[in-house]
Amino acid sequence: MAHFGIVEARFYDEFNDMLVAGAKAALEAAGHTHEVTTVPGALEVPGAISILSDSGRFDGFVAIGVVIRGETYHFEIVAGESSRGIMALTLDGLPIGNGILTVENEDQARVRADPAQKDKGGEAAKAAIRLYDLGQMDET
Repeated sequence: MAHFGIVEARFYDEFNDMLVAGAKAALEAAGHTHEVTTVPGALEVPGAISILSDSGRFDGFVAIGVVIRGETYHFEIVAGESSRGIMALTLDGLPIGNGILTVENEDQARVRADPAQKDKGGEAAKAAIRLYDLGQMDET
C-alpha cells in the first residue's frame, strides 16, 4: 500500500470536487491511501508537490486543477508552465499523474472532470499508481 498526495489547485469548486472524487476513488480501489493539499492555482501545484515530496510522507502525487481559456495569454502561461513543472518533477523520478485540465470552456471541463464521464481525476490517479509501480520494479 502506498500513500499519495492529491494536490489540487482550488479555483473551480464544482470541477475540482469531481476531479478529486475520481482520484480518491481510483486510489482507494487500488488499495492506496491519500490526503489532499489545496493551493490557490495551477501554477502553485508543482511547487507544492516539490515541497511535499521533501517530507517523505508521500509515495506519489496526483495533480488536480482546471484552467479554462480566457481572453488573454494568461491561459497559455498557466497551462504550459504548470505542465512543464509537473513534467520536470516526474523526470526527476516523482510518480505524478497530471489531472490538470486545460479546456476551452466550462462544458468541456464538466465532461472531463465528471467521474461518470471522462473521469480525468481517476485517470490521473491511475497514471500516478502506474509510475509508482514502475519505480517499485527497480527495488526488487
